[in-house]
Amino acid sequence: MSSERITIDAVRAFLTERYGSRAGAVAELRGGEWSSPFGFRVDGRGLVARFGRWRDDFDKDAAAMAFAGPDLPVPRVVEVGAAFDGVYAISERHFGRFLEELDADGFQRVLPALLRALDAMRSVPVPDDARREPWGDWLRSLLIDHPGARVSGWRDKIAASSELDALFVAGEHAFEDLLGACPDIHHVVHCDLINRNVLVAADGTHLEAVFDWGCLAYGDFLYDVAWLTFWAPWHTGLAATDIRGAVLDHYAATGVTVERFDERIRCYEVHIGVHHLAYNTFVSGRDEDLAAIASRLHELI
Repeated sequence: MSSERITIDAVRAFLTERYGSRAGAVAELRGGEWSSPFGFRVDGRGLVARFGRWRDDFDKDAAAMAFAGPDLPVPRVVEVGAAFDGVYAISERHFGRFLEELDADGFQRVLPALLRALDAMRSVPVPDDARREPWGDWLRSLLIDHPGARVSGWRDKIAASSELDALFVAGEHAFEDLLGACPDIHHVVHCDLINRNVLVAADGTHLEAVFDWGCLAYGDFLYDVAWLTFWAPWHTGLAATDIRGAVLDHYAATGVTVERFDERIRCYEVHIGVHHLAYNTFVSGRDEDLAAIASRLHELI
């Protein structure tokens, strides 16, 4: 059975085989791009079972438990294994509102907690066994269509549109022109802080969970800031918040010196735009998203 076609009945049978009658309240959750999640309970404890094709994503979630702390709540992964024709992971379930769904007031309320989470990722030690290739090389690799990769075949599709192809090439050049401002440093970078990956507590004052670490990288901590500024126009609360100004004020107040802040943020915004031209070309049926990203990238360059 393909993980993309997995049914709730199949999941119930899988969980019953593992937990017997202790498992119940199985419910399909809003899915991510690369896995299908289902909430359930065992002995009254809330858990999430995710099913996908790529074990690396779940292994990164397990590795990210080492980053957990009061300001960076990372759900505990209980187990990872084989299921159906792919892999599964079971982790603790957390509840709250997704970060990007907050309105302007909600975003202002959670902003101090979000800044603390960014601090926590910047401060946590990078694991000794982590792959730490040059940061610039890692960024460049995302703009190359690697045959046989999980996401591949997109470059020819972009080339088929003269308008998109010209924008992609212009974006690549703009990125390379700015990359010299970016230091080759290695911090924990989530690289996907929206897309239903951050849960905010009901009272809005702290984060309940930061999960889905499948895009985990080790590089410049400002990339996660640029992620928020790039995607801000898509989300009401985020768009109404001066993330750039809040981060600069926070760094000034906490004694963090950041050289060439504007150039680094702009470099990463351009990179995110070019990379997501590729991604939304790869995923079929994303014409509206592709047009919006193209417009955003055009503004940046």
